[in-house]
Amino acid sequence: MKFLSVIWDPSIGIDLGFFTIRWYSLMFVAAFLLGLRLMKKIYTEEGIDLKKLDKLFVYVFVSMLIGMRLGDVFFYSWDYYQHHLLEIVLPFKKSPGNSAFFGLIKDWKFTGFTGFASHGAAISIIIAMYFYSKKHLKKSILFILDRLAIMVALGAFFIRFGNFFNSEIYGKPTGSNFGVIFKAAGETVPRHPTQLYEAFSYLILFFILWSIYWKTKKRTQEGYIFGIFMIALWSLRFVIEFLKEAQVDGREDWVFNSLNTGQVLSIPLILVGFWFILRKPKAKKVA
Repeated sequence: MKFLSVIWDPSIGIDLGFFTIRWYSLMFVAAFLLGLRLMKKIYTEEGIDLKKLDKLFVYVFVSMLIGMRLGDVFFYSWDYYQHHLLEIVLPFKKSPGNSAFFGLIKDWKFTGFTGFASHGAAISIIIAMYFYSKKHLKKSILFILDRLAIMVALGAFFIRFGNFFNSEIYGKPTGSNFGVIFKAAGETVPRHPTQLYEAFSYLILFFILWSIYWKTKKRTQEGYIFGIFMIALWSLRFVIEFLKEAQVDGREDWVFNSLNTGQVLSIPLILVGFWFILRKPKAKKVA
């Protein structure tokens, strides 16, 4: 019955000889390019100057990278980084006996920035959108969050697909012949491909939000699409976490012997979504 499992051992990317373009990086670029194209369609529909779209890209890109990085540092890896503060901002790790950049930097190993947390990105993007909406868009923050949420759902699909190519953030053993054997990660038993579970869940969410925007009048109810996004995305994340391998040793059962770090962090974001769905819209002032 071995044929029921899939042995996953892909190349890390496209080898150009002098440089390798990683599949994860390609997924990242695809998410932004397609997101920008679809956001341009929305801005055109809303009659918004497309020059403001370039600034949106910068705000989202920078805030996402900072948030993902700091989210991993403080939510998942503070036990390590509190003793290695420089490694928070530098793409190196202290490694006696090693050297980086052709021997120019001694006792340090170039690793790039490893470790990202989507919860951190969620917080940082919301903060960035407050400043973007106030300085450039001249509309309420909920106006941009409603529309950006659609693109984030699509981006989450590509990011999780990239995680699958990297053989990371995979699930627990299935206990059967079904599943994926992540050979590149040194695994020998079939596991749940939780990256794919999340990826295709987020893709479905994208199509739902896209349909709500274009085919209903709910886009005029500020906060509604964003609320649906928050409830659905973090609820999906919460449920799929039960099948994931623990990302932080010692925190696989953080609360009530059942919830891990990712699930605990998802709960307040889900509640925020419900608040936006259930709140009463502000009455418009009559001149």
